[in-house]
Amino acid sequence: MENKPVSIVVPAYNEESAIRQSLDRMIERRFHELYEVIFVDDGSTDSTFDIIRQYPVICVRHNVNKGYGAALKTGIRKAKGQKVVILDSDGQHDPAYVSQIVEMLDEYDMVIGERDQKSFQVNRRRSGKWLIRLVGEMLVEQKLPDYNSGFRGFDRKLITEMLHIMPNGFSFSTTSTLAFLKEGYTIGTFPISVKERIGRSSNVSFLKDGSKTLLLLLRIIMLFNPLKIFFPASVFAFGFGIIWGIIGYFEAGRFPNSATLITVMGMLLFFIGLLADQISMLNRTKHSL
Repeated sequence: MENKPVSIVVPAYNEESAIRQSLDRMIERRFHELYEVIFVDDGSTDSTFDIIRQYPVICVRHNVNKGYGAALKTGIRKAKGQKVVILDSDGQHDPAYVSQIVEMLDEYDMVIGERDQKSFQVNRRRSGKWLIRLVGEMLVEQKLPDYNSGFRGFDRKLITEMLHIMPNGFSFSTTSTLAFLKEGYTIGTFPISVKERIGRSSNVSFLKDGSKTLLLLLRIIMLFNPLKIFFPASVFAFGFGIIWGIIGYFEAGRFPNSATLITVMGMLLFFIGLLADQISMLNRTKHSL
């Protein structure tokens, strides 16, 4: 069987209320004939898997729920197309945009569908998204596109080389955006309209995922540019220690022990930052699958 040039990967978890609409939209546009369509059931406990099997698409199933990112990684590893497009199965994304992503991938390494102002977004997540954007832009030193949009496309070879650093959770989109920017790849964007999801409410909640957001920030920092944090912290600690020591010397006639500890801590932070930066570079070394 001849490999098709484009693979569409759709992760699904307990989407029995929405999955049929997503599948019908694709079949109506003959995507199953034009592209390789892969649905990854991420251990659903409802009838999602049974519904997918009724359609002429490839269906891969996880025995247990592994996470959004894990489902995408499974689908991308199974994909045979030179280009990979991912979108959600909850009815938010209109498959009509797929053709535009495919066309733009001739020019860009990654293409992101940026949600317009009218698109549905959960208000309680805005503060967390703002914080992640702030940190991300500081790390890559440029403005970020819609970094966590789940409707995007990649050059398959490039994304497979990065799968080892991609998380299994919802931060796959964020991490992939920063990874492509950090490695100097080109990213194209175009506006899309996103609707409210169909069926169950989102798995992401402010209280449950607040700590995950903080951990994501720390992970992003350590993965992409740890010196952005360690270097300023080391300079501040070292400078504060020296100033505190000078004040102590003139007031008490000696360099305080606390000033010595703070100064040494500043030096240690600098060398730890250098080590973390080297480990970060090694972790981002490309792996071919």
